[in-house]
Amino acid sequence: MGTIGSTSIGESKQLLAEEVFHHIGRQIIDGTLAAGERIRDVDVAEELHVSRTPVREALQRLERLGMVTMYPSRYTEVTAVTSETVAQSLEFAGYQAGIAARLAAPRMTASQREQVIRLMAAMHASLEDGTLTSSARWAVFSYLGDHSGNTQHRTLIEDSTMVLHRNLRDWVVPSTDRRRMGQVYTDFCDAVRVGDGDHAERLARAMYYV
Repeated sequence: MGTIGSTSIGESKQLLAEEVFHHIGRQIIDGTLAAGERIRDVDVAEELHVSRTPVREALQRLERLGMVTMYPSRYTEVTAVTSETVAQSLEFAGYQAGIAARLAAPRMTASQREQVIRLMAAMHASLEDGTLTSSARWAVFSYLGDHSGNTQHRTLIEDSTMVLHRNLRDWVVPSTDRRRMGQVYTDFCDAVRVGDGDHAERLARAMYYV
């Protein structure tokens, strides 16, 4: 098999498709590509100076995540985030956050637990800001996933990052529930500090109302 440096051609194509995937995904997340906007693979290929193959592969992956809909031989359209999309994403994120907390809490070192508590403080401080709380929330649970000790779960979380960022970017804790949720955050920090995985799991799910 031919190679480019020490990387096989197959591997280089895979890496290229990954870069295109993240490029388009970021544009959808930040609103550069709005719901209903059409994407033509030839335009993306020209913009990024790549062939259409990695663009199509990236779009197919985004379609599996529900971020676009592909119409063969025509165009690809950015999907809308609906109330049902948000509800399903909250449910999924809640259960996955619970698993991450359950696995990581008893396995982390004392310094790693303190890092979670620092990240939780940022999450608590951003309760009233949808954009900030979305990023802060993900910082907490991606860190827990990274320290879960379970490679399969970490991979699942990584694959879900983009679609959850997009679907939950505007979701905030209702103003009438922020005081109670603040206590949930405090209790979660206490559970993490003592390595109580069961309690941390229940509280993590409660943060997403599941």
